[in-house]
Amino acid sequence: MKASRRVTVIAGVLVAGCMLASVALVHHLDQVRTGASLEEVLYIPSPKALKRMSLGYDGLLADVYWTRAVQYFGTKHRVGAKRYDLLAPLLEITTYLDPQLVVAYEYGSNFLAPAPPNGAGMPRRAIDLQEYGIRNNPNEWRLYYELGFIYYMDLKDYAGATEAFARGTRVPNAHPFLRLLAGQMAEHAGDLQTARMMWTATYQTSTETAIRANAAAHLRALQVDEDVTRLEALVASYREQTGHFPASFSELEAAGILRGTPVDPLGHPYKLMPNGRVEVRSPDDFPFIQKGAPPGYVPPEAPKVLPTD
Repeated sequence: MKASRRVTVIAGVLVAGCMLASVALVHHLDQVRTGASLEEVLYIPSPKALKRMSLGYDGLLADVYWTRAVQYFGTKHRVGAKRYDLLAPLLEITTYLDPQLVVAYEYGSNFLAPAPPNGAGMPRRAIDLQEYGIRNNPNEWRLYYELGFIYYMDLKDYAGATEAFARGTRVPNAHPFLRLLAGQMAEHAGDLQTARMMWTATYQTSTETAIRANAAAHLRALQVDEDVTRLEALVASYREQTGHFPASFSELEAAGILRGTPVDPLGHPYKLMPNGRVEVRSPDDFPFIQKGAPPGYVPPEAPKVLPTD
């Protein structure tokens, strides 16, 4: 056999082998999508080994792992799980395979950081995920925002939040909100107005329906907290003047302390209790409120919409 023909045959065999391996990989991915156990999907020796095994299908395999991460979180979340042991590894493998999959960083941090039942209660792993995303996507200003959000909301680390927002302001085309948040955080970290600004920024800058809905729910809860604080202060003032609690808000109106019947963000009148407490009529409508719920009330699992892409 001539040398040139031998090279052609060897090359043909190698190409055929690669094609068969690719077909096998795609077949395996199809099995993963349709019923393989999560442990089978996850426990590969290392992300680097998995990347080598992908034969160039890094993006496809990343999509599979991202799908599995969403499914895993969704399944656990629906049953009110307290542990999400495989969530961080799934997200880390996903982003190693495709470091530019920005949605995995944005949603992944929302899955990891909040305390159960709304998340996995792993804010430090969420920070690690965001920092990895920033290293690979340094001009994505949303990642700096998400990082600052975790520091502020989940860790109450206002210095860390200030630094994250400040880093984001140096990114080309960064949203002006980042500069406002960095300044607000440094001056008034932890107050109600700062929290409102945070959630307003989330609502106004996000294009994801689920994230906007979550932000809107938090903004309604903040309004309830503010309303209840103000109304209970008025009730206390009335008691100091009269020696007794008002029987209704009408008595506060008659005394010139209040104008009109106060309503919650959904338009329902607040309830004035005999002991001076102010409550919402339907606390299930406000899963994130800190004030205004009846004593002993246990809020339902806050709804979380998962990405469909």
